[in-house]
Amino acid sequence: MRMFVRKIGGLRRILPIDNQLWVKYDLLRTLVRRDLEIRYKGSILGNLWPLLNQLSQLLIYTYVFSAVLKVKLTTLKGLPANDFTFGLWLFAGLLPWIAFSGGLMQSSSSVLGQPNLVKKVVFPLALLPLVPVLSTFIESSFGLMVLILFVAINAHTLHTTLALLPLIWLTQLLLTAGLGYLAAGITVFSRDIPQTLGVILNIWFYATPLVYPASAIPEQWRSLIFWLNPMAAIAEVYRDLVLVGEVKHWGEWGVASVVATIIFCCGFTAYKRLHPAFADVL
Repeated sequence: MRMFVRKIGGLRRILPIDNQLWVKYDLLRTLVRRDLEIRYKGSILGNLWPLLNQLSQLLIYTYVFSAVLKVKLTTLKGLPANDFTFGLWLFAGLLPWIAFSGGLMQSSSSVLGQPNLVKKVVFPLALLPLVPVLSTFIESSFGLMVLILFVAINAHTLHTTLALLPLIWLTQLLLTAGLGYLAAGITVFSRDIPQTLGVILNIWFYATPLVYPASAIPEQWRSLIFWLNPMAAIAEVYRDLVLVGEVKHWGEWGVASVVATIIFCCGFTAYKRLHPAFADVL
């Protein structure tokens, strides 16, 4: 991550981007780094905790849905049909959901948690909801690296489709940030939003084929869920890129990208219109 940040910084002399945008980027980078450091400051395992939390969820869901409920998958190309493969399939779907739900929940309270920054006239308030979104996304990348390693060991190969991961990350981040902006702005005026989000995300989780295959959804509902639920498309594309090595959901991915872009624009616009009143309310 640090190497990636340094490379972007080195592009300043090449890209025709306003200096004010670079200043905001530097500030955002500093805020994200500080947020990641504060989360686990003083703990023995430090930044390993996000990975351990992800792996614990993986073990629980794998046991419940594979061993207890006997959920079965269609054979994945190049991977043996066993519980370990089911765990990899499950983890590939859970990772984007963990980053999405965690980032959204934390961003909803991002403005409330920084009243001192809100009252500073010169501080760019648009950065506040982005910090938890990016921090949670970076944490999920640790699990993604472990997933890719396990797939390479199990299948004895790495798919070239991994190069497309940044594109699905963009869709995921646009969706998370857009909803995060909307939730953060409304939460300032209605403190019930974080609790409401918790209920909505619980329903959303089971309405998305994450812990069960899409083939388990009745056929008359399957297309509707994929076209209306961007996270269903994102999870399936993750599995396509990491496990299968072939994108089978181009159409759903395209629709999810359009929906995510619209949500981001609407969420950011609503946040900009609301933020002049933040200081008065806080």
